[in-house]
Amino acid sequence: MGANCSVLRGDERCAMASLRSSSAIMPWCWRLGDNAIACCTSAHLSAKTMQLISVTAATTLMLATRTTIRKPLLVPLFALQAPSSVVLWLRNDYGRWTAFLGLLLRLLYFIPGELELPLSTVLLVTSAPYQFIMNLRKSQGAAILSAAIAGYLMFQHFTRVRCFRKAFDRESIIATSSIICMTVTSLMLVF
Repeated sequence: MGANCSVLRGDERCAMASLRSSSAIMPWCWRLGDNAIACCTSAHLSAKTMQLISVTAATTLMLATRTTIRKPLLVPLFALQAPSSVVLWLRNDYGRWTAFLGLLLRLLYFIPGELELPLSTVLLVTSAPYQFIMNLRKSQGAAILSAAIAGYLMFQHFTRVRCFRKAFDRESIIATSSIICMTVTSLMLVF
């Protein structure tokens, strides 16, 4: 995944040197002369971090213009992949007020198409029964369904662009990178 490296000096160096000698907490440390030690640890992506990455990519695709995918499929993907804290926040009074004000604005004024899907997402998460949405999200079936939706959206994007080079042009690089990121994280959550 990657490595997180830092150079320690002074008191930090003494503390880390004693930790290293007592246990195998810091496996990759090098002495840089008399005044410093460089320590590297492996980077770890937790399931919550991967869910946040996937939800950020889905939100980016919801708000992006000129994409070639079916955007309504992003709503269930968001509901299945969002971390529990985001779902609980949306199900709280803040989410209800957001849904109420969004519906009120939609009834009184014209809402652009880019804001229609986030409103639908808030409505879906807010109105779904608590047991259904929380139990479904924790299952392996939800991870497989999310990966299938993300894979379908990736297939749809690349077949409609018609050329792999065009997928990385200036107009579609954001959509392409978001779809790739969303698909990879969804597949990682399955396993």
